[in-house]
Amino acid sequence: MNYNKYKSITIAAALLGLFATTSCVKDLEQEPISDVTSVSVFSDFANYPNALAKLYGGLAHGGQEGGGGNADINGIDGNFSQYTRQLFTMQCLPTDEAVIAWNDGTLQTIHKMTWDSQNEFVGAMYYRIFTEIAFCNEFIRNTTDEKLASNNITGANLTEAKYMRSEARFLRALAYYHALDLFGNVPFVKEDYLPGSVTPPQRIARADLFKFVESELLACSTDLKDAKTNQYARADKAAAWALLARLYLNAEVYTGTKRYTDVITYCDKVINAGYSLKSKYADLFLADNDKNNPEVILPVAFDGLRIQSYGGSSYMVHAAVGGKMKAEDFGINGGWSGLRTTKSYVNLFPSNDVRGNFFTEGQTLEINDLGSFSDGYAFIKYKNVTSTGVKGSDPAGNFVDSDIPLLRLGDVYLMYAEAFTRGGGGDAGKALGYVNALRTRVNAPVVSVINTDFILDERGRELGWEMTRRTDLIRYNKFTTSSYLWPWKGGVKEGVAVANSRNLYPIPAKDIIANPNLVQNPGY
Repeated sequence: MNYNKYKSITIAAALLGLFATTSCVKDLEQEPISDVTSVSVFSDFANYPNALAKLYGGLAHGGQEGGGGNADINGIDGNFSQYTRQLFTMQCLPTDEAVIAWNDGTLQTIHKMTWDSQNEFVGAMYYRIFTEIAFCNEFIRNTTDEKLASNNITGANLTEAKYMRSEARFLRALAYYHALDLFGNVPFVKEDYLPGSVTPPQRIARADLFKFVESELLACSTDLKDAKTNQYARADKAAAWALLARLYLNAEVYTGTKRYTDVITYCDKVINAGYSLKSKYADLFLADNDKNNPEVILPVAFDGLRIQSYGGSSYMVHAAVGGKMKAEDFGINGGWSGLRTTKSYVNLFPSNDVRGNFFTEGQTLEINDLGSFSDGYAFIKYKNVTSTGVKGSDPAGNFVDSDIPLLRLGDVYLMYAEAFTRGGGGDAGKALGYVNALRTRVNAPVVSVINTDFILDERGRELGWEMTRRTDLIRYNKFTTSSYLWPWKGGVKEGVAVANSRNLYPIPAKDIIANPNLVQNPGY
């Protein structure tokens, strides 16, 4: 397998059996995994790269086949349930950043913030997280020192296998981080919980899950390959540092205790590891954004020919194109007329900031009808064309090549600046310099002073549609309250406050019924 974009993910039949999933609510959507299959796969190091690819592929694919076929999770389309697509739905759609025109199922309840515990999109994110955790647990339990020794994995293969195990731990920590952030108090399973177990998983409190994610990332920050030495789209120490910074940034929400000094510490580690800003902001989101990109710390890789999904960047491009927009300008065969943004988000941008790339022809700033694509400005973020104007690799124009950055230096710069303004220490000159480096790149005027509120707006400008907005607004106590309103917040055109319980999503009702150890989040 080629880890340079891991473009040739071809999972052998044994691996497909090993990581097969069903919609059974018990065992966190996981079908019992055959010990015989595990033995046969992990006895041969040649299988390890493909087994690891399945873990990374869990972030990119919604099923066992291209285009979302043979879905991992029953009850929802494999493309709707793809990881980053659902993360976008949970993190951006209920905020000022995005609205969607489609009326599929309960989709409109997400922006209106009226979802309930039977919402299929909330459930899709929940089960996608725990499916990924189950994949990772299987890899981790089969690569202990004892298992590696019994399988006679030695020499360079042993060294690489241990790095792979650390990557699996990182990916599990990433999934648990999303569970922590989105759902709070959740079922908890590690590699010692075997699929098919009769006893349902125990519930872990949010503060305790924070400690687990922290401990795993701290271990990964030691055990992963050094920053910038792993193959593209694979985690290294810098990925662990960046995710630790993000975890600590919201620590007060998760645990009641501020950790801004730790944010500074881990941002410094990333910044000192040799990353730099890509010279042109728009190039971060194009079809060749895997090339010459010193800014991205960890992406989810996609490829129009070999990593095909109607989620991922294909969704980000197609769903955002409609009306008078020309699909060929975006390297695709047609738009899906779905995603737009709100006037509150548009108003964050001065006219000369290139990050505020809105399509306005035929679009109205006001949103009178959420179901009408022409209501609300279109927001241009991803394109399936290269930095030289060449269309993506899929000649049919269905699938997109652009990778989705999960962690990048621009975010780290802003985390450092915010932690500084919140009393976490650091250096005033550095904090201001990092902010102005981002602003200079996009032709926005430099600033001489920064404060905490300014950083929230700057995060909105820099990280729009990058799946951080809900978390940011919660940290600023603006997600549910009347201190910041946007169109159709709370289901009202002008926007209204909603119950603070909306800061967490509900545990799906099916899992509450299936697992007596779980307790529903307040308000649901």
